[in-house]
Amino acid sequence: MLTKIYGVSILEIGAEYMVETKTIVFFPRKMFSALLGQANDKKISLILGARQTGKTTLLKQLHLGLSKTNKCLFLDLDVLSNYEKVSTFEKLLNTLKVDGYVENQKDFFFLFLDEFQKYSSMTKIMKNVYDNLGNVKIYASGSSSVTIKDQIQESLAGRKRVTELFPLDFEEFLWFKQKDKLAKNISNISKLKGDSLYSSLKEYYALLEEFLIFGGYPEVALKSTKEEKMEVLSSIFDLYVKKDLVEYLNMEKILETKKLIEFLAVNNGQKIKYDNLSAITSLKFNEIKRQIEILRETYIIEILRPFYTNKNKEIVKIPKMYFIDNGVRNFFINNFNELTLRNDSGFLFEEFVISELLKKGTRNLKFWQDKNGNEVDIIIEGANLIPIEVKFKQNLKSEDFRGIKAFLKEYSKVKKSYLVNLAVQKTLKKTKFILPYCLNLQ
Repeated sequence: MLTKIYGVSILEIGAEYMVETKTIVFFPRKMFSALLGQANDKKISLILGARQTGKTTLLKQLHLGLSKTNKCLFLDLDVLSNYEKVSTFEKLLNTLKVDGYVENQKDFFFLFLDEFQKYSSMTKIMKNVYDNLGNVKIYASGSSSVTIKDQIQESLAGRKRVTELFPLDFEEFLWFKQKDKLAKNISNISKLKGDSLYSSLKEYYALLEEFLIFGGYPEVALKSTKEEKMEVLSSIFDLYVKKDLVEYLNMEKILETKKLIEFLAVNNGQKIKYDNLSAITSLKFNEIKRQIEILRETYIIEILRPFYTNKNKEIVKIPKMYFIDNGVRNFFINNFNELTLRNDSGFLFEEFVISELLKKGTRNLKFWQDKNGNEVDIIIEGANLIPIEVKFKQNLKSEDFRGIKAFLKEYSKVKKSYLVNLAVQKTLKKTKFILPYCLNLQ
C-alpha cells in the first residue's frame, strides 16, 4: 500500500519513502489520516516517539499534503539557525510573516516543528502561539522523556493532542515489505476457524519470523539483508545514546546504562528486582529507578506490573520489563539467529503481542501470578479485565490453559479471555483462541 503525492519538485530520501521523478512515494502509517483530520482543530498536534520511528517523515508527509492548499512552514529544530528563527514569540511571528502569514487571515497557517524537545523554551513559545494567534495551527514532533512530558503537562494543558508513534506494527510492516495483498487480507484472518491453520498461512508466518527477529523500525524493514538490518539497528542505538541520553538528558554514566540495557535485554520478559540491577551495574537504587523510567519514557522498554486484588494469594511488587521492539532487544544481546535455533522464541512472541497491543493504543497492561505458580502473561486492566495467554506453539496441550483457568476461577466475573497461538482459532467457553496477525481484542 503506497501513497503518491505528485508535482513535488524536491528530491528527498528518508527512512519511510522512496523517490521517483517529481513524485514522492510514501509507505503510509496508520495514524496519518487521524493526524490529517486534526488540521481543522486549533489544538497543537504533538507526535511523540522513539528516534527513527518515522516522526520526521510523518511531519513531512503532512506538510506536503497541506501545503498544496494552505500556507505552511516546516522547520527542523535540530538545525540551530532554524531554532533561532522561533526562539522567542516575537521572532517566530516575524518568521511566519516572512513566509506569508497574515494576522487576519481566515484560514490556518500551518507550522511544522521537528525535534522540538531539544529546547525547553519551545513548549512556552507554542503556548503563546496557541493563546495569541488563533489562525496558526502547530504540528510538532519530538522524542519523549520524563522532562518533556512534564513541560507539556505544565505549559500546554488543554492546548494539545498527543499522538504516540511506535515502530511499525505487523500490518504496517507488510506494507513496507510491499506485501500489499497480504496486508489487504490480514483482517480476514480473524474469520478463519480450525485447529491447524498454520500451513495455510505460511506466507504470514515467514514474515512474522522476520518481524520477531529484526523488529519494526521503518529503515530496518526496508533493508533486505541481515547485515544491512544489523547496521541500521547499530546506528539507531548510537543516535539514541548521542542525542537522547548524552546531548539532551545529560546522562553521564553511559557505560553503566549500556550494561543495564544489556541485562534487561538478556532477561527480557522476566521479573526484575531493582536491587539486583544495582549490584550488576554499580548504579545506586535511585539511579536505577531514574534510568528505567528514562528507558520507558523514550520508548525503549515497557514495564508490566503485577495485577492483584488478593494480597494473600497473589505475588506482588516485582515488575516484568519488555523491549518494545524485538530488533532493538536482539541487537543488545547480539542474537539474530532464526527462531528454530533459539531458546527465547517464546519471549520474543510474548514481546510481539505486548508491542502490538501498545501500538493499537491499549494501555494498563499487567501480568498475573498466584502463589501456586499459575500465571497469565498479560492482563488488560480497564472497565473489564481481559486476560491473555501467549503460546508460541502450533499444538496446544491442556497445561497451556492452566493459567487462564486459574485466573477465571479466581475472577469468575471476567467475561472473556484470549490465548494467542500459531495455529488454532476457535472459542472454548470463555476463552477465544486467536492467531497473532489480528490482535483486535477490545
